[in-house]
Amino acid sequence: MKYWFLIRAYVKYQIRALTAHGVHSPFVYNFIKEVLEDKRSFYAFDEIASLRKKLVADNSTLEVQDFGAGSHTTSSSTRSIQDIAKHAGRTAKYGRLLFRMVNYFKSKSILELGTSLGLGTSYLAKANEHAKVISIEGSAHIARQAAANFDSLGIKNIEQLVGNFDEVLPSLLQKKKFDFIFFDGNHREEATINYFNWALPYADHQSVFVFDDIHWTQGMENAWNSIRTHEAVTCSIDLFYFGIVFFNPEIKEKQHFVLRY
Repeated sequence: MKYWFLIRAYVKYQIRALTAHGVHSPFVYNFIKEVLEDKRSFYAFDEIASLRKKLVADNSTLEVQDFGAGSHTTSSSTRSIQDIAKHAGRTAKYGRLLFRMVNYFKSKSILELGTSLGLGTSYLAKANEHAKVISIEGSAHIARQAAANFDSLGIKNIEQLVGNFDEVLPSLLQKKKFDFIFFDGNHREEATINYFNWALPYADHQSVFVFDDIHWTQGMENAWNSIRTHEAVTCSIDLFYFGIVFFNPEIKEKQHFVLRY
């Protein structure tokens, strides 16, 4: 049923999606030209691609503790690294987009909810090696594998936290301010809205919030619609897999864009 929902959602997205030529917002037009349409191959892309290839070939298994909505492909508590790399990790296309966003917005303090094997985390960290990335993972075994992956890439600017987001996130937000947050875990409606609301008081006009799998289920679509229409959000962008929200007060009239990517 989830796959049929995704197919229907993707058809609707394709019908509505715009290109740069249909966008009249300078802020979003620049984002399209400078980020979405940026075809450069940055220094970190080949390194992370090599790691991904290695993980996709690794059939060793890990115990998985899942506090979220689970997997599309399996309900087992034991999963192979190969399976996680294929299905749970962010694809290269969207990992590179995370890199370009951090690079474009010059983000210095980055939070990720859902480390998985650390592929997306690596793109975030490699985009600005002077930035600090904190990544939270619910499963200790997966977090250990991610740490080994970071070591293999020589990444030093990632701090890992292990635990349930509901328990770790509130106290973390009180201690540290983040200008870029990637919400990529516990894909449930109530949880996603909660995490947004918890982070919102600490957002400012430079903050960027990115939500993964916004059309994964009806619940995630509901969460995305609630978030993008929130009074604090001045601009939102729907890329089908990613939903991005901004809080820039220079955007006087709330804007929502569905962009082809």
